[in-house]
Amino acid sequence: MKLGVFTPLLSQLSLKDVLEKLSKLDIHTVELATGNYPGNAHCDLGMLEDATALDAFKSQLKESGFSISALSCHGNPLHPDPAQAKAAQEINRRTILLAEKLGVTEIVDFSGCPGDSAEAKAPNWVTCPWPPEYLDVLAWQWEKVVIPYWVERAKFAADHGVRIAIEMHPGFVVYSPETLLKLRAIAGPAIGCNYDPSHMFWQGIDPIAAIRVLGDAILHVHAKDTQMYSSNLVRTGVLDTKPYTDERNRGWIFRTCGYGHGAEWWKEFVSTLRMFGYDNVLSIEHEDSLMSPEEGLRRAAQFLQDVVIQEKPTAAWWV
Repeated sequence: MKLGVFTPLLSQLSLKDVLEKLSKLDIHTVELATGNYPGNAHCDLGMLEDATALDAFKSQLKESGFSISALSCHGNPLHPDPAQAKAAQEINRRTILLAEKLGVTEIVDFSGCPGDSAEAKAPNWVTCPWPPEYLDVLAWQWEKVVIPYWVERAKFAADHGVRIAIEMHPGFVVYSPETLLKLRAIAGPAIGCNYDPSHMFWQGIDPIAAIRVLGDAILHVHAKDTQMYSSNLVRTGVLDTKPYTDERNRGWIFRTCGYGHGAEWWKEFVSTLRMFGYDNVLSIEHEDSLMSPEEGLRRAAQFLQDVVIQEKPTAAWWV
């Protein structure tokens, strides 16, 4: 297993400076954003129409000794506003095509969330089965919007040798292992998950136990932590809508790796991933409101260097 970095945390730097900075941290794998919510500071989809720029981009990465773990385009491709949905879908489509040209086998996206009807203006995330009209909304969302889009998009990705790693996140129709596996069963193996344990913690899902549920559906992994504040949780619950910067009053916040859970937890997390077939990258993502991106990256890299298992096991003498 190896460490990587999701580079929007260094969006103020050029790609050249990013690669130099990461090399000093002994990191040589990047996850690059192509648009939608994370922006596209280090990977321009315009390279699809510019062979010279594409070749220069490939050469820059190769000469710097870097590989790409995934291209990411987190958006809401199911947004009830047709213009927003179309824009997110087009970035997803072009990201798949660019991944193919770069020899990258995974892209990362959100599942998206529709509204409650064809006339809706805003997404509607259903969180409970009662009153019964909520289940009617959920059924309409999956049957009329989620399934048609993702079945088609999964086929498109597979036709181009790419898999789509859906990041499970509340607010979207795929937010848990159960909803991820539901979509995968419908759309096929070109759909899997980008596994971010921080999103499991605050839903009350044990991230290590969930690896055993997801198995080979895990295609890519983010390294991000969560700290729970029990003194606030009794008041807020886990569905806390206060700004992330209101740390004193929230029930939980995202943290740099090691500041929510210690090395023993992370070692078991990495070992369980490997036990169930994942031996690729841990892509550091920074969303810790108590640390600058520079500090969060440095501390996460130092912490995780001692956690990851970097060599494949050899057969033991008794096997």
